[in-house]
Amino acid sequence: MSNRTTENLFKTNAIRVAPADTPFWYTSGKFGPFYINTHFLIKDEGVANDVLRIIEDECAADKEKAPKIIFEVLDRQYNGSETYRDVIEELVEVASRYDFDFISGGERRDFFFSMLVAHLMDKPHLTIYKDLSTTYTDSDFNPLNVPITGKTGLHIADLITEASSYERAWVPAIRDVSASINNTIAVVDRHQNGAAVLRGLGITMETLTGVDKALFDEALSKGYIDNAQYDLVIKFLENPDKYMKDFVASHPTFIEDQIKLGGKNAERAKLALEKGFVS
Repeated sequence: MSNRTTENLFKTNAIRVAPADTPFWYTSGKFGPFYINTHFLIKDEGVANDVLRIIEDECAADKEKAPKIIFEVLDRQYNGSETYRDVIEELVEVASRYDFDFISGGERRDFFFSMLVAHLMDKPHLTIYKDLSTTYTDSDFNPLNVPITGKTGLHIADLITEASSYERAWVPAIRDVSASINNTIAVVDRHQNGAAVLRGLGITMETLTGVDKALFDEALSKGYIDNAQYDLVIKFLENPDKYMKDFVASHPTFIEDQIKLGGKNAERAKLALEKGFVS
């Protein structure tokens, strides 16, 4: 575990622990008592959300031009944020141990980390969009009109939970352009079976830090969370599935209420039911 990355996650408020009755939904359709906004490492929540809106707007506007515009925004932040420089430099250090032809990153939050690493390592970048389309650029994010067939990518991600985005989107997109992927690096591993899923896809994983008891021991000792929040987190870490079932048992209208809210809450609640995480 990287103490530097862990400290910066707390420093930028990138790790949040929910109130007892309001768990966070995850992409996989599961929910839990804490959430990690890894992109806050760029400086703070305000800057992170401003950059995220730019990424969303540019991806929706012109996918060929988007990578360069997004990179230029990120590069300005890299030159002005100590926490962002720390994490990018550490990712470059780890990535330098691997053999690959290009770096890939997936829409949206992966871009915060994959683009700067590709630039600093002078490697092409494969920008992967949610619809699985891609844009291939050089390390300065100018379009590359060269074959990617047979090349090997290194995917750099913000966060790995159960690797559902890899399974659903990033790996298929890379293979759809006749390239391959053997390794991935992420800033944070949530230790929720992501490594096993990636192994099934033929991919090894390395991360800068992980979500485990030691991380929250540190959070409690430094006053980032209170004892009640700590207890909820530890129960979740010990058995995420039991945490969810116990929560639904003690909050019997939770799933129904989430569906009534509509939007992403409803989507995640329906996914939880569909996958049998709750009943």
